[in-house]
Amino acid sequence: MSTEPPLYLRVADELRARIESGELPPGARLPSIAELIKEYGGSNSVASGAYKVLVDDGLVVSRHGAGHYVRSTETPELLVRRHKRRSEDSPFAEGAARQGAVGTWRHDSTTDRASDTVAGRLGIEPGAAVMHTSYVYLADEQPVQLAESWEPLEVTGQSLIALPEVGPYAGVGVAARMRVISIEVGDPVEKVRARTATRQEAQALGMTPPGPVLAIERTYYDQATGRAVETADIVMRGDRWVAVYGQQPTA
Repeated sequence: MSTEPPLYLRVADELRARIESGELPPGARLPSIAELIKEYGGSNSVASGAYKVLVDDGLVVSRHGAGHYVRSTETPELLVRRHKRRSEDSPFAEGAARQGAVGTWRHDSTTDRASDTVAGRLGIEPGAAVMHTSYVYLADEQPVQLAESWEPLEVTGQSLIALPEVGPYAGVGVAARMRVISIEVGDPVEKVRARTATRQEAQALGMTPPGPVLAIERTYYDQATGRAVETADIVMRGDRWVAVYGQQPTA
């Protein structure tokens, strides 16, 4: 009888060694299930079992639909928000990973009718059909940002990107999703102001008592037509974020 550990444990041990050696740093995205099977053999249950061990050990965070990431031992005290329009992944996840944290989020999408305010920002008729998505963003499982997003279904409704967090393009940024339907967006227009969190926002962000937040009204536009294709209200913990705009030229 063989005394060799099961394959899923051997895979977990090899990944653990790569994490502990620093080869896979905090925030790094780990190989997909398919990649693990190709490298080590076995079945889905082997790869999934290996990741379950690492998640249970606190070394790895699993994000539904977007893979597994090395957990950071310490969330950065201050998170820097930068635009990376050409990103194919979530700008939030990439930004958090670059700073040593694992960025994840919860979401809920529903069809809705545009309010007067949303309709004005999207340039559509009040009551027109929109996809409304609510987000709670977390860095190392701690809430740091909220967002409410609206997209006109006249633009996205017949495509694979109609539901922002479902399907083959789930988990990517607005710019990457819009390119799927041949829409190129530029840098979004943003209006930023500081205010005190509402009681509901403070509860969602774990702020006791309510403190300052950065409130951002963001709208993406189709560069070819000038039409708005997404608008969002973003709320960021003022004690956890600094927003940086522009880029320093390189020599």
